[in-house]
Amino acid sequence: MFISDFLDICDPVLTFDEFMEGIDLAKYLRNIPEHETGRIRYNPVNMLKTVLFGFMTQGYMSLRELEDNCRVNIRFMYLIDNERPSYRTFSYFINDVLGDSIEDIFNDINKKIFEQENVDLNHLYIDGSKFEANANKYSWVWKKATEKSRYRLFEKITALFHEINTDLEWSGLKIEANVEYAPEQLREIADQYAKVWNVDRSDFVYGKGHRKTCQQRQYEKLLEYASKLEEYIEKVNICGPARNSYSKTDHSATFMRIKTDYMGNDQLLPAYNVQVGVADEYIAVVDVNQYRSDMDCFVPLMEQFKKTYGFYPKYPTADAGYGSYNNYIYCEQHDMEKIHEIHYVQEGNRR
Repeated sequence: MFISDFLDICDPVLTFDEFMEGIDLAKYLRNIPEHETGRIRYNPVNMLKTVLFGFMTQGYMSLRELEDNCRVNIRFMYLIDNERPSYRTFSYFINDVLGDSIEDIFNDINKKIFEQENVDLNHLYIDGSKFEANANKYSWVWKKATEKSRYRLFEKITALFHEINTDLEWSGLKIEANVEYAPEQLREIADQYAKVWNVDRSDFVYGKGHRKTCQQRQYEKLLEYASKLEEYIEKVNICGPARNSYSKTDHSATFMRIKTDYMGNDQLLPAYNVQVGVADEYIAVVDVNQYRSDMDCFVPLMEQFKKTYGFYPKYPTADAGYGSYNNYIYCEQHDMEKIHEIHYVQEGNRR
C-alpha cells in the first residue's frame, strides 16, 4: 500500500507536492557534501518539501514538532517518503544547507504562483510592523550619548597633555594638543613617554597602601584613554550613519517605540521594522530594516522589489506614514505614480 492511497484526492498536501514538482529545487541542493561512510543521506528535495509544508500549515513549527509529524502525520509521512529524520537533522539541513538560499527559494515559489494566477505586480500595497528582537531590553547604546562622551574624553586628553608638557619642560619636548585624537596616536605617545621617563611596567604598584608615581599614573591614563576611544569608535561604527542606537546583545537591532498593549501604550525596545508588499493578496516582497520610521523603509523595499522582479511597481499604495518629499521624488525618477495613500476614517470603535 502506498501512503497516497490514504489521502483524499483534494488533500492540500497533494496540491502542494504537485506545485513544488514544477520548481527546480535541486539547484539549491547541489552543494551538499557527500559522506563516504555512515547511513544513506535523506532525500534533500523531500526534506525541503517537508520543511516548507510544515511552516506553511502552522506559520511556525518547531523542529521537534516537525520530527514528531514525520512519525505520526500521514501528510508529512507522504512528503518525507516514510523516513524518520530527527530534529537535529532538520536543524542541520535548515542552517547549513538552506541558509543562503531561503530568499531565492521564496522568490522562485512566488514567481511560479504569480505566473499561474496572473498576479498584477503593478499594484503593490505596502505596510510594515515592528517586531521585538531577542535581545536584552536594558542593553542599549545611544550614538549621540557616545559622541558626547567621546568629546568629553577629548577634553580630558588635552588636559592630560598639558600636565605632561608641564612635567617635561626640562627636556624641551612638547606634545601638541588637538581638538580630536585617535587611539593609535595616544598609544604612540605612550610609547615615547615611556622611553623619555624610562618607565618599567614591572615596577608599577597597585592596591591599597601603595602610592603610584606621577609617571605611572600618566602612562596608565594614556593607555586607558586610548582603549576608551577605541570603544567609542566601535560603538559609532556599529550604529553607522543610518541609525542612532543598537543593542549590546544584538548589534543589528535598533531601539524603537513598540505598542505593547491594547491601549496603545508603547515601550522602547530593541526591534526590527519588517516591511511587506502585497499584490493581489499574495506577499510579493519582504524587507527587514533597522529604520524606526516607515518613511525611510520605502526606498529599500522598492529596490528589493526591483532586484527580485526586474521592474518597479507602477502604483505603490501605502498609508500617510510613507509620504515624504524624498519618496515622491524617488517615485517620479523611477516612473512610478506618487504614493497612493490609504486614509482610515474612525467611526466609534470601528475603522
